[in-house]
Amino acid sequence: MNNHSLSDQGLIDLYLNGNHSGIEILISRHRTRVFTYILMNVKDRHLAEDLFQDTFIKVISTLRSGKYNDEGKFLPWVMRIAHNLTIDHFRKSKRIPTVENKDDFDIFNTIKVFDDCVEDKIIMEQIHKDVKKLIYLLPDEQREVILLRHFSDMIFKEIAEQTNVSINTALGRMRYALINLRRLVKEKDIILSV
Repeated sequence: MNNHSLSDQGLIDLYLNGNHSGIEILISRHRTRVFTYILMNVKDRHLAEDLFQDTFIKVISTLRSGKYNDEGKFLPWVMRIAHNLTIDHFRKSKRIPTVENKDDFDIFNTIKVFDDCVEDKIIMEQIHKDVKKLIYLLPDEQREVILLRHFSDMIFKEIAEQTNVSINTALGRMRYALINLRRLVKEKDIILSV
């Protein structure tokens, strides 16, 4: 039987039984869709290649560890990994300030000094973790809009194009996501201000 005609799960089984062509065919089969998704978000080919590579490194690592649970949803699972790695990239890049070097540049004029107490930082970190957990309790469409809007900084027109819906649908999903988040905050009794 030709390995290319195997299902995704068949190729995973082939790979886990020591035949590396299984993973090569899987990567080749889904390369265009995953890479295009990443590239559309980061708009930088080299960065997209890095994130694509990171995505499949994580896929391989998860497969090897036996943590992947096939439910016939291999591609959506891979896309979710790519999406999460893309969001992580944007989150990290926002934390690292970039400064242009100029002759009249003085680093002390650009550094902001924080004197938050340790306790406040710990509380804020916990709030962020709690809110992130709540986001993952939302229905898929609502979660996707929140993540694209607030973590990828996409405008609603881009979100609509990315998710193949109208702008009004994207706005509606955001509205319901915020309503549901407020409800979840009350249910879980999370305090959102320090």
